[in-house]
Amino acid sequence: MASEYTTSEYIKHHLTNASMCSTENGIAFNAQCADAGFWVWHVDTLGWSIALGLLFLALFRSAAKKATTGVPSKWQAFVELVIEFVDDNVKSTFHGKSNLIAPLALTIFVWVLLMNLMDLVPVDWLPSIAGMIGQYGFGMDPHDVYMKAVPTTDLNLTFALALGVFALIIFYSIKIKGVSGFVKELTMQPFGHWAFIPVNFILETVTLLARPLSLALRLFGNLYASELIFILIATLGYFQLPLHFVWSVFHILVLPLQAFIFMMLTIVYLSLASEDH
Repeated sequence: MASEYTTSEYIKHHLTNASMCSTENGIAFNAQCADAGFWVWHVDTLGWSIALGLLFLALFRSAAKKATTGVPSKWQAFVELVIEFVDDNVKSTFHGKSNLIAPLALTIFVWVLLMNLMDLVPVDWLPSIAGMIGQYGFGMDPHDVYMKAVPTTDLNLTFALALGVFALIIFYSIKIKGVSGFVKELTMQPFGHWAFIPVNFILETVTLLARPLSLALRLFGNLYASELIFILIATLGYFQLPLHFVWSVFHILVLPLQAFIFMMLTIVYLSLASEDH
């Protein structure tokens, strides 16, 4: 596929989301959405993230339904290992009381990990399949068919995940401390004098907003850079195989690490929000 484009066109094509938007003339796609503003749907990001979320639910549900107290199957043993790993991290990090945190941490870890693992799929496979479907199924030019298969390389998705965590931070802060306690936390720390309320409010607000911002940008930055390197390696043609193998082996360690970091930071932030000062 790389031979059909110049290097810059090839990279741009692989880093462009399949977009859908609503215009005065009806539903529009891709380049027609350039002037649509904020309300553009990245259908590939939505499709893959939802599909991988459903895959996570189906796999873990099957393990739960077939669970036995006897000798577990390999899949049951693996699921129990993942759940125990997440549960141990929650117990050692989260100091409040909530039945939501452990399931939330498990969902975040496995879901983000599955989305990250899409980075290991060769970069030409899914775009080529999408191009053939567009060409032979809908009469489209394959060059106008886009498919970005790694949801976590889309800043919209990482920000959506981070904003969900941010909403829980606000919820637990108000639930544990009350509205007045939450306001005091923003205005009377770190300097406990009324004269420093404006300074405290600026510092604490920046700290609060930095949490979802750091969550979103860290995950996006690492995965986007990783995908970009895979795309650059693919432009080498037949010489790409050794480099692709080395970079893939390295990413077998990096991709779970990014999911783990996202999960741990979520637990830490919610633990801080649940502390009653």
